[in-house]
Amino acid sequence: MDAKNTIKQWAKDDRPREKMISLGAENLSDSELLAILIHNGTPKKSAVDLAKEVLQLSDNDLNELGKLSIKDLTKVKGIGEAKAITIAAALELGRRRQAGNILNKKFLTNSKDIGGYLQERYRDMDRELFGVVYMNIRNKILGIEILSEGGIASTIVDTRIILKKALEKTAVNLVLFHNHPSGNPNPSEQDKKITDKLRQAAKIMEMNVIDHIIVSESGYLSFADQGYMD
Repeated sequence: MDAKNTIKQWAKDDRPREKMISLGAENLSDSELLAILIHNGTPKKSAVDLAKEVLQLSDNDLNELGKLSIKDLTKVKGIGEAKAITIAAALELGRRRQAGNILNKKFLTNSKDIGGYLQERYRDMDRELFGVVYMNIRNKILGIEILSEGGIASTIVDTRIILKKALEKTAVNLVLFHNHPSGNPNPSEQDKKITDKLRQAAKIMEMNVIDHIIVSESGYLSFADQGYMD
């Protein structure tokens, strides 16, 4: 390895950090911000060069970048598992920051409150998830749990587990949710049947399933808003 090239490489890798200190993060490009996470390049490529290649995996779309797995990121030569994990962790923090404001609300008043949170939190998932938002009688969130993965039709969690967890949390109102990785938030007949089944079971326990929200990359659909809960 040529010592001059190595030192020159360090200088290139330091530039985004120096720019951030002097000008602020808002003045850095996507590739420069990503280069800071990558930290250092290879003897032939700077961290910024690697960052540009990583962005090309998603056609320079940060939303698409958020969907990439650690394995996907390591397809770029020079991005090992450690760098890929750092990038994935940063993207997850960004996703949680975007979605987190709803959790600071004391009480939920409409589907937009919880629908917006769920859409931001789970829209990038490449597998189907099913979960429940547990709330008290005033619609204060007591907990949000993912209860099954892989498909609402085949792996939905047992109704008894949902109600058992609700009792443990002293929840009264429940919002069911799942995602559609296909991007289409419209409900299937199976979605409606499962909702009806859980509503009936909850009534026996003096609980209410007040909504079922389907989230996708394009948005979310609320069963309550669409009149499916009448």
